[in-house]
Amino acid sequence: MLEWNEVDDLAVKTAKVLAADAVEKVGNGHPGTAISLAPAAYLLFQKVMKHDPRDDRWIGRDRFILSVGHSSLTLYNQLYLGGFGLELDDIKSLRTWGSLTPGHPEYAHTKGVEITTGPLGQGLAAATGYAMSTRFERELFDPSSTAGESVFDHHVFVVAGDGDMQEGVSAEAASLAGHLGLGNLVVIYDANKISIEDDTDISFSEDVAKRYEAYGWQTIEVNWTKGAYSEDVAELNAAIELAKKNTDQPTLITLKTIIGWPSPTKQNTGKIHGSKLGAEELSGLKLALGFDDSKTFEVAPEVIAHTRKLVDRGASVRAEWDKRFQNWRLANPEQAELFDRVASGSLPANLEQSLPVFAAGEEIATRAASGKVLNAIAAHMPELWGGSADLAESNNTTIEGGGSFVPEKWQTSAWSPKPAGRILHFGIREHAMGAILNGITLSGHSRVFGGTFLVFSDYMRPAVRLAALMGIAPIYVWTHDSVALGEDGPTHQPIEHLNALRSIPNLDVVRPADANETAQAWLQVLKNSKSPAGIVLTRQGLPVLERSADFGQAAEVSKGAYVYADGSEAAKVVIIATGSEVQFALEAREQLEAEGIPTRVVSAPCLEWFDAQSEAYRNSVLPPAVKARVSIEAGLTAGWHKYVGDNGISVGIDHFGASADYKTLFSKFGITTEAVVAAAKQSLGGK
Repeated sequence: MLEWNEVDDLAVKTAKVLAADAVEKVGNGHPGTAISLAPAAYLLFQKVMKHDPRDDRWIGRDRFILSVGHSSLTLYNQLYLGGFGLELDDIKSLRTWGSLTPGHPEYAHTKGVEITTGPLGQGLAAATGYAMSTRFERELFDPSSTAGESVFDHHVFVVAGDGDMQEGVSAEAASLAGHLGLGNLVVIYDANKISIEDDTDISFSEDVAKRYEAYGWQTIEVNWTKGAYSEDVAELNAAIELAKKNTDQPTLITLKTIIGWPSPTKQNTGKIHGSKLGAEELSGLKLALGFDDSKTFEVAPEVIAHTRKLVDRGASVRAEWDKRFQNWRLANPEQAELFDRVASGSLPANLEQSLPVFAAGEEIATRAASGKVLNAIAAHMPELWGGSADLAESNNTTIEGGGSFVPEKWQTSAWSPKPAGRILHFGIREHAMGAILNGITLSGHSRVFGGTFLVFSDYMRPAVRLAALMGIAPIYVWTHDSVALGEDGPTHQPIEHLNALRSIPNLDVVRPADANETAQAWLQVLKNSKSPAGIVLTRQGLPVLERSADFGQAAEVSKGAYVYADGSEAAKVVIIATGSEVQFALEAREQLEAEGIPTRVVSAPCLEWFDAQSEAYRNSVLPPAVKARVSIEAGLTAGWHKYVGDNGISVGIDHFGASADYKTLFSKFGITTEAVVAAAKQSLGGK
């Protein structure tokens, strides 16, 4: 039974006024949705969700995702009222330098913010990952529990808007969420029908609820606009309770609101969506809510005293959960040991020793090598799971015997069922895959990967950028890494992609030269929890490089770039190569050495890791005194000047590809040993 009193009403009105005052003070922002969503947000934070304001990372908490990130005050006001760490001065500092209340919520910046949102659709899509993570971790850590009785159970609550529903990424993810039957996912869709261009009828007329019903969701409508406008929190609470009872379907609650209500003249218009109210309108809002229009940021003492009781209530819920958690630990010692390791961020002690070692001289595509490495690692890391965007056989992303993460009713003959298996089938939904990987990574205690062709990293890019911005570590397996994928032609051949991805701050782009570099690349990626990484792999076979004492060792991949083969004397020219082009660099070295030109070959699988090394190390690999340098990479040459300098020459492809076998393409486009030799001589002549 919902308990709601006059102080609750006053607290909601206070949140409305704070939203208007904060935007008015800074002069810009999005007050309208924060005003009209104040009752729904207050209901969730004060009456519905399990959380502990003292510890916003408590694993037993429900997760709240504000997909309408522009309405950041919807969240900030509840974090202030509930005692999560924000105070009134933080609300006053909205969108200003150094504040805890930036324009859009930022993960790891403000306590209580689960995920960085703002790009519309990303929050709702990532929420699918949160819900998937809950199911996976319950089976991983508490496999003997029965329905509804695990300490790892929680709900994922999302507040989304019309803009979220229009973005394609949310449609991709919602389709998958319905297919998977993610019953702990509850989305409150604020259907206020207003965006910056005013009434959404100008561009958006579909029946969203019917679309979600077709996806396999439970749909419920709560209409506050029928008759005289009434913010019926009891009706919304009943809808939420109904959603929580449905464990077989995600739920979409369509909440029909009037944006900015009860602002006297700007409510229900685009004018209140993304700009301050103005003095006259702000005064009218305050008077309509029973506030003194001569005061700003007015919070009655009884309001904050009432809402901060959430701290004690949260502590009580937490204490009860802690008892259950301790009972779980006693009953499941092996799973508890696994949980402790995973929660600490530690890798299995024997992981490095478990990596396969590939024999020099054999030929294997790095995508195939990656599949072997992945399965060797997975045998020791039960928390590792993932899949691809309908490209499992091409990406080599299948964990053998891992079972499919899909309800039994959708099982097919090609895959073995498991309630929360380790093999993810994202379908052809690359953008949603990227967002879901973010949600899984943020939600709890596992490591996850997702694969597609490198060219389709474009479809993932907004989610990849957010992962880099948040400093989280999903893993991308990007195969078919150059024109060498061959006959599929220029639509599928990545040209600009390595350069474009390297331009994203805090993203590691790793392009190993052979199978053993691939193994070490996986190890290094797993050691890092502060940035996402893309492992970029070939379709075609590559020779496994010699690793005797005369050559650099594969473990040096962790340094980003290293001397694989040095000159017979002090090098006069340095050739820097990545991935499949290292073989051409080595062949060129042989020719140059035969002509009396001492040549060093540097394998540079990850420029980001190399840039992070000390200046002394970087200079030891690329001696400043050696001005003759050549880079070779089957992609854009832009970006290589940093490493080859003014006298250097970059061998690459600055145009689109064509349909033919890869050997023909490399020959026609000058990705050859001969091209590297010629470039080296030209660079030497330019000294």
